[in-house]
Amino acid sequence: MIEVKEISSKRDKKKFFKFIFDLYKGNPHACPNMYADEFAEFDPEVNDAFRFAECKMFLAYKDGKLAGRIAGIWHKGVNEKFGYKQLRFTRFDVIDDFEVTKAMFAKLYEWAKELGMNEIIGPMSFSDLNEEGMLIDGFDKDSNYIEIYNYPYYVEHMEKLGAYKVVDWNAFRIVSPTSIDPRLQKLAKDVMEKYGYEILDVGYLAKHDKKKLEEYVMQALDVMDEAFEDLYGTSPTNEKQKRRLMKTMLSILVPEFATVVTHNDKVVAYGYMIPSMKEVMQKGKGHIIPGGIIPLIKTMNHPEVVDLLHIAIAKAHSNKGLPALILSHCIEGLIKNNVKYLEAGPELEQNRHVQNLWKNFEILYSKTFRCWGLKVED
Repeated sequence: MIEVKEISSKRDKKKFFKFIFDLYKGNPHACPNMYADEFAEFDPEVNDAFRFAECKMFLAYKDGKLAGRIAGIWHKGVNEKFGYKQLRFTRFDVIDDFEVTKAMFAKLYEWAKELGMNEIIGPMSFSDLNEEGMLIDGFDKDSNYIEIYNYPYYVEHMEKLGAYKVVDWNAFRIVSPTSIDPRLQKLAKDVMEKYGYEILDVGYLAKHDKKKLEEYVMQALDVMDEAFEDLYGTSPTNEKQKRRLMKTMLSILVPEFATVVTHNDKVVAYGYMIPSMKEVMQKGKGHIIPGGIIPLIKTMNHPEVVDLLHIAIAKAHSNKGLPALILSHCIEGLIKNNVKYLEAGPELEQNRHVQNLWKNFEILYSKTFRCWGLKVED
């Protein structure tokens, strides 16, 4: 017997977030989410996306045992921006039983019809900054903190539902250079001199003026909004959302992994990387304290793998050679910290601007993620 129930209590939400740890226990490739971050993401008092989005969370039971979870998001902001009539699904995890999957999606179909939506898409969360896309290739590769890991049978379940491809993202592992190409260094220097760009001393500000650093990070997130606005499924983030993201970014900041470019003391571009959090999340089971403390210290001080989270350039400065400046500075940080690999992704398959950044590097294809679509019939 399969039962799917909508949840709202704190007790049930704990089950919802804990399910993934039980499902992927012992899996060496899955990087669980931070437990506290997940609670915050689904708390209307914390996540300001709830001002323009609604959410329903469901747990599925088979013969009385927890067998799956899924959440639906009615993102009115994105629907209005692009003229969509879509309901998103996110946090979809399930045992290898298609009937459980079918029962959970039946709840989303029901809600979508009530709202007058004509399509269900996902996995997509509240914003483009969250993990998105179901893993469809690369199941033997490690996931990073902003990627979804799932078992291969998820793909079979989606195909049985009649799901179709909406868009794919590809992820790559880049071999960290041991030296900087002199041509890249020269180009970066020429760009700085020609246009008057400066690179912020993030390390100094992190030690001596955190308030000023916060101001620059907020400006950088404004640049991100502008640079990402035309990408699939994105919506602008407001100040409350940016402040929440800023605190997260600064909590795992390695100054050498953050490149902030200014012009007349205004941020016009940035690149942001973090040490891989996979081992931290696995050992801590979604918590830093107590199990994640030692892995966190290790990865912050001696990161072998670094995840590239964002690169963004203001549109007015998009054709002035800033990628060279960002890359040159990023490579300096990688070399200084003896990093072996850089995980870049997921990147939209048609996002040639980002893909061109890596054309002169040794890159290894890693993974593909898919946003699925399901038609909602009247």
